Order: sequence, then structure tokens, then C-alpha cells
Amino acid sequence: MSEAQAGIIDGKVHAERLNVAVAAEVARLRAEYGLQPGLAVVLVGDDPASQVYVKSKGERSLAAGMHSVTHRLPADTEQGELIRLVADLNSDPLIHGILVQLPLPKHLDEKAVIAAISPDKDVDGLHVVNAGRLVAGLPALVSCTPVGCMVLLRETLGDLSGKRAVVVGRSLLVGKPIGQLLLAADCTVTMAHSRTADLPAVCREADILVAAVGRPRMIRGDWIKPGATVIDVGINRVPFDNPEQAALGKTKLVGDVHYKEALQVARWITPVPNGVGPMTVVCLLQNTVTAAKRLAGIAD
Repeated sequence: MSEAQAGIIDGKVHAERLNVAVAAEVARLRAEYGLQPGLAVVLVGDDPASQVYVKSKGERSLAAGMHSVTHRLPADTEQGELIRLVADLNSDPLIHGILVQLPLPKHLDEKAVIAAISPDKDVDGLHVVNAGRLVAGLPALVSCTPVGCMVLLRETLGDLSGKRAVVVGRSLLVGKPIGQLLLAADCTVTMAHSRTADLPAVCREADILVAAVGRPRMIRGDWIKPGATVIDVGINRVPFDNPEQAALGKTKLVGDVHYKEALQVARWITPVPNGVGPMTVVCLLQNTVTAAKRLAGIAD
């Protein structure tokens, strides 16, 4: 399949469509119920990438008409202080979604912080209760990136029933939840990872290949079944191919899939950047709206 024939799944277009729907639902909730969904984001430390993400989340939630609060804490914040802030947000009736930006400074216990968040307000979908509800097929708040991937797949392919899906990666944030979501969509799912025996052959079985392993350009073009749909969740910063730019220390973002090779084989593929990434923030807003409705007893 030539490069001209490969379809590019533009995450920005899909994200904007969903963002319009989220803003309309926020406006309806405010008009009909006097309910303004509220999102609280907690940032500990001054990690540059995290600061960019947090700023984007705050701006997008405000633009959608939501109540938005950002708590910025110093890098030396103690565990007890962070847990107390989370407890305050759990009991705040104006806050329906809580997101503690990860990674946290190394002296803090991420698992304990996540466990302290009310499952009903856990819009990052990392609490063990939400993970368990997802596996059990019960209503749950699900991690934003997998939700975004499913939106892209459904809007591109329609019915996913019966398709063979291979997920490369087993993280709690992406790999495991998207495997469960694909199962719920009646796909036949294989969970693979970097230690899977003959991983290229396993990947070639996939009608839908989700790459979320965190290794730049690991999945090559000849690993992909002709006509498959490739969802590349990876975000890796690597030196430019141009030696002069690389010598200057310049870097670029690439995915877990070798994009140029995959273009020749896949029927559909998400680029990096501007593929899955734009969906993550808007799905966070969607999760917050869902949490607000459930806490208020409003049917979806």
C-alpha cells in the first residue's frame, strides 16, 4: 500500500468534535440543573512537561465552561500534606474530578496518593476500584488515553466486533485498560509486551494494533498486517535524523511505531504528534462531566 493510500487518523479533528459535544453538555447541565462540572488538577514540583500538560488542562476545562482549579505545590511537599489536599478535594462539592499529575517527585508514594482519591472523582481512572469495575463490566471512570483511542477507532472503523486486536504494552494507564475496552467491544484481544516471544509475528495477526510500549520506533513496517489499523500511543523524544540538528541537541517526538514504514502497510494510522495526544485532554473533560452527573444522580 502506498503512502498516498494510507489513511491518517487526525486526532485534532476528532478531539475538536468531542470537545464541542462536551461543551454543549456542560452548558445543558448548567442550564437545566444548575450543575457546573468542576475539575481540580494537582501539580507537585516543576517538571516542564507536566507544567505544559497542566496548563493545557486548565485552559481547556475553562473554555468548555467548567469550574477549574489548579493546585501547584513545591517539589518538597510531604506525603501527608498532599494526602490532606486530596481529602479536601474529595469533600469539596464544587469538585467532581480530581487529577494528580504524574509522575510525582520520587519521595512521594504515587500508589498511596491515587488510593486516597475518591473513586467517584478519579477522572484519571487509576484507582483500583475503577480498574476493577472496568474488568467486571460495570460503569467506571476509565483512563483518558484508552478512552480516546476507542473514540478514534469507532469513528474510523465503526463496529469493532470480531476484529483481532493486539495491544503491545501492559501499563495500568494504557495497555491494560484498552485491552478491557477492546474486549467489551467484542474484539478478540491479545495482550503483548516487549518480552512476548516472536512479537513481530503476534503483531502481524492484528486487524487493530495498539502500540503503547514506550520504545521509539520499535514496531517496524513488516510487523504490521497489510490493511491493519495502527493506534500509536507512544510519545518518545529522540534526536533529529539530520546530523547537524542532532549535533545542536535538537529533538523531535516519535511514536512506538516506525511511522514511515507503517504508512506503506497500514490502512489507517495515528501520527505522533497529533494523533492520540489531543484526545487525552478532551477525554479528561468528558470523564469530569460523567463524574459530575453520577455524583448528582443525573442519568447519562
